[in-house]
Amino acid sequence: MLLKDKTALISGGSRGIGEAIVRAFVAQGAKVVFTFNNAQDKAELIVQELGADNVQAVKCDVTQKDEVLNAINSSIQFLGEIDILVNNAGVTKDNLLLRMSDEDWDIVMDTNLKATYWLSKSVLKYMLKSGGAIINISSIMGIYGNQGQANYAASKSAIIGLSKSIAKEYGSRNIRCNVIAPGWINTDMTEQLDESSQKEFQQSIALQRIGQPEEVAQVAVFLASQMSSYITGQVLQVCGGVK
Repeated sequence: MLLKDKTALISGGSRGIGEAIVRAFVAQGAKVVFTFNNAQDKAELIVQELGADNVQAVKCDVTQKDEVLNAINSSIQFLGEIDILVNNAGVTKDNLLLRMSDEDWDIVMDTNLKATYWLSKSVLKYMLKSGGAIINISSIMGIYGNQGQANYAASKSAIIGLSKSIAKEYGSRNIRCNVIAPGWINTDMTEQLDESSQKEFQQSIALQRIGQPEEVAQVAVFLASQMSSYITGQVLQVCGGVK
């Protein structure tokens, strides 16, 4: 098992890519705490399926600092230490820039970027002694931008800059920080788009298909494991070859 005896904290782990990462980490031997905000029934089902000895769910609104700190304290109590942090929680509030409200800008920035900052900063101190791995989930929109997603693209681009800085600051302490930039992945978020938009985007993918959350989770396992022991500060695009 690639993550045997490892411990992990994963934000936004009750659905989509986050859920797939939780399941993949446990399957590879890790003990996991994941956060959720609204999907309590789904979170409890995941714990039931994977076993309460292996995984714990913590309710946390990642835009609230006190809840983030409480989630970290709960994680330490359950895990003992945190070897791996996956910053996955994220939202979209799409609109053209001239129509975008300050509120929609702020909620995307707070959820996607500020929470990544809070969680990374808080968990780093637990990694200083024995090292660790931080994996931040960005998006190809943070690399290429996208119309109607200025807030989302900006937040995901900023995550890349933050991650590269963490990698340089803490590489000497054996702490690695990398980014996964998913493309079109089959999740609740992408299912909200109309059929014509889905078809148009699929045609722009070299592999001519939409990706699955499990395909992102496999890359997360790689970056969390010793198989990537000499990789830090990098952005891995899991996008099927967007043209």
